[in-house]
Amino acid sequence: MARVALVTGGTRGIGRAIVQRLKADGMKVAAGYSGNDAAAESCARDLGVMVVKGNVGNFADCQQAAEAVRAELGPIDVLVNNAGITRDGVFHRMNAEQWSEVIRVNMDSLFNMTRQVIDGMREREWGRIINISSINGQKGQIGQTNYSAAKAGMIGFTKALALENAKKGVTVNAIAPGYIDTEMVQAVPEKVLESIIAGIPVGRLGRGDEIADMVAFLAGEHAGYVTGSTLSLNGGQYMAG
Repeated sequence: MARVALVTGGTRGIGRAIVQRLKADGMKVAAGYSGNDAAAESCARDLGVMVVKGNVGNFADCQQAAEAVRAELGPIDVLVNNAGITRDGVFHRMNAEQWSEVIRVNMDSLFNMTRQVIDGMREREWGRIINISSINGQKGQIGQTNYSAAKAGMIGFTKALALENAKKGVTVNAIAPGYIDTEMVQAVPEKVLESIIAGIPVGRLGRGDEIADMVAFLAGEHAGYVTGSTLSLNGGQYMAG
């Protein structure tokens, strides 16, 4: 029977690439999104997947989304916590809303979404939880204390949850992408983008499908011995020990 996967932030960018790959691998996939209805309609039409709307920073929304996926596709076997936002600014000018909004969407969402699926995974003794962190959660970044804190917290969450669920056949891993060729990165001024690429040893931006390839492996049947890991996909820009 086909596995069921839910990918948050799954209708654009890296998330859409992940959805496309998991669908191609034979999974029944739902793509979560928060506000861009046009992108969601395009994703559903082009990829032939379920889309489900809600705010990952809101527990009730996550509960409703998970229930909708279970009702249409079946029990959720694979959860990819990919949704995230940035509200950049140097800390001494950052306001409380910039801080709390990023923590709510990027960090609280881990609890809100994972709590909906963990009991079922434990009962069935099989599950895959994959958290999309960031190079900036590993090394930090000027103007992103909020984002870096949330993405670093994701790594700690991954390790602890992996320990709690290892004997139940549920693996929990994180992926920390570097700079990926998405709409958000392409919006960076040209000279800034050139300087970013100059600092990447392989000499280019990453691609969404490269992240999706790693997610596909971690979500698959042969990744049962990989848990609690953070995999860095950044072209050599930051080499974590």
